[in-house]
Amino acid sequence: MEDFQSNRSINNGACDTVWECVIPYVQDARDRGAVSLVCKRWYKIDAITRKHVTMALCYTASPRSLSRRFPHLESLEIKGKPRAAMFNLIPEDWGGYVTPWVEEIVTSFRRSMKVLHFRRMIVKDSDLQQLAASAGNVLEVLRLDKCSGFSTDGLLHVGRLCSERFSSHFPNSIVHAIFGFGDWNLRILFLEESSIKDNDGQWLHELASNNTVLENLNFYMTELAQVSSRDLKLIARNCPSLASMKISECDISHLVDFFRTATSLEEFGGGSFSDPPGQIGEGVFNEQLERYSGVVFPPRLCGLALTYLGNTHMPILHPVASRLRKLDLLYAMLDTEGLCLLLQRCPNLEILETRNVIGDRGLEILAQFCRRMKRLRIERGADEEDIEEGVVSQTGLIALARGCLELEYLAVYVSDITNASLECVGAHSKNLRDFRLVLLDREEQITDLPLDNGVRSLLMGCSKLRRFALYLRHGGLTDVGLGYIGRYSPNVRWMLLGFVGESDEGLLEFSRGCPSLEKLEVRGCCFSERALAEAAVQLANLRYLWVQGYRGSGDGRDLMSMVRPYWNIELIPARQVYGDGGMIVAEDPAHILAYYSLAGQRMDFPASVMPFNPDRLLKIRIWANRVWWSIRSFHSMLPDWNGLLLQSSFPGYGLIEFGPLGVFVVFCQDSNGILLLIVMS
Repeated sequence: MEDFQSNRSINNGACDTVWECVIPYVQDARDRGAVSLVCKRWYKIDAITRKHVTMALCYTASPRSLSRRFPHLESLEIKGKPRAAMFNLIPEDWGGYVTPWVEEIVTSFRRSMKVLHFRRMIVKDSDLQQLAASAGNVLEVLRLDKCSGFSTDGLLHVGRLCSERFSSHFPNSIVHAIFGFGDWNLRILFLEESSIKDNDGQWLHELASNNTVLENLNFYMTELAQVSSRDLKLIARNCPSLASMKISECDISHLVDFFRTATSLEEFGGGSFSDPPGQIGEGVFNEQLERYSGVVFPPRLCGLALTYLGNTHMPILHPVASRLRKLDLLYAMLDTEGLCLLLQRCPNLEILETRNVIGDRGLEILAQFCRRMKRLRIERGADEEDIEEGVVSQTGLIALARGCLELEYLAVYVSDITNASLECVGAHSKNLRDFRLVLLDREEQITDLPLDNGVRSLLMGCSKLRRFALYLRHGGLTDVGLGYIGRYSPNVRWMLLGFVGESDEGLLEFSRGCPSLEKLEVRGCCFSERALAEAAVQLANLRYLWVQGYRGSGDGRDLMSMVRPYWNIELIPARQVYGDGGMIVAEDPAHILAYYSLAGQRMDFPASVMPFNPDRLLKIRIWANRVWWSIRSFHSMLPDWNGLLLQSSFPGYGLIEFGPLGVFVVFCQDSNGILLLIVMS
């Protein structure tokens, strides 16, 4: 018996050793989560071997609980504000502060954290200073993606990072021998589309002077204007592994030495082109050629994102066009003709971002000459008619689907659409994983609505689809079409629906499907508060819900059916959006934001956000019910009583209906209590 127990213990120990070696190779977060649920031992192995965590919302867990659960993290990605913040739909002060996370990182992960990625979060200069001082010796990647709240003073600390701690005291060779790194470890600094206060350009000079291992520097689409071409050249000279550089506006003609020095550069973005004053003609064209004739892109360059690129600057791209795999023309000034001429020279293009100036003709050229296309993003151009030519419709979409069979990502703004074009996408784009379509309101008449059958065919044909967005107009998709989306989206995890459906029945039918849906965003639909709550409960895997524009109940009582443990609900009341002149430019409808959180309700609510408190609402309803029964007992004594009106200047109010006689209890609330207005039918 003892031998049996001994052998069993040995076997268990051997199995544990095997799993300790195997589990770290499971990279997918969902697979790791499933592994941790098998048994306590695997839970512990997952905890001590997990190296990367992505948090889809910074309020889903507390910083302390994260460090306790995964004490040896090396990579962390945290997202703050909802995705709608990118379109100015969320109040600026909504939340998403990075400070508590930085404090936990420098306390628990200062010796292990190599990769940090903050997205749509509020970052302070003091946060960057603390990171640089405490974790700078191991940090290799810092991504501040669409963040705000910091300035170049904070970047100055990042620019200096480890140099002040070691370089002034020890030679670089000794530092490398003892600690395993030189003055700098930072390989990637990503700041794209962040809102940064530009005080000076000293941060870039410090970065150029101290770093020798930089591979990727990105401050594209920022307000950082004080950029020295000498510092860019210094970075290229000191960092032989520099593969990607995306900068703010800086005339391309000033970067001749940078391009000559950055021999390993594979991607460049930013810069700018400027036309001299005067008439556009042959003289101007020749002057442009002469001005930029010295610009020669590095031999490995295969990705470009050029701003203000015009037709007169096209010759600068001809030598590299055939080897381009990635091209961003969102901020180029090319017309449809110039765009088509350029695309004909790019047979190896795999990623393209442009505006709908590309038109149907451009999509036909793309389908003919760029058959390796994998990712295509077509944003809307100028809203005013005749400012920008080019219209994308079902014609271009059909040509694209038939010609570019390797498409994995397609996001497009269209002016017209048909069911047949969506059916064509479903029939040919078998590798499509992310599909997003927005129907513009430029045309009053659309050729073929509703799109029920086309959407069904697309979803049935694109079985690999994981992300799906459909933003139409009223009448674009019926309740039947909504039911199709639920039924034929078995693997979709993120979905955006705008101006779809006809009634609550369509939403409820939709919610009976979508078994894998984790994040749902709804905008401009006709659904009631009650239907949204019921749908959220019906979608078994839902982790996040954002809604803007719905039929509310006034006091949120219809959201009670959505209340459950660890499920936070926040309300953003309707607000008026003001322009620069103080004039009201838009009416922003009310929002609902709901998400799972192990941390409970957050404590940093701004005045523009109201937490939904079901316990408080329930107490009000119970108390109001008691008031109703008290009034009912005196009703026979007041046969001629038609109601009692109490004047109030309190800002908050709600409406609750009780009792078989149709009694309404309208309450006004402030910090001192609740004032009731009782009206009896």
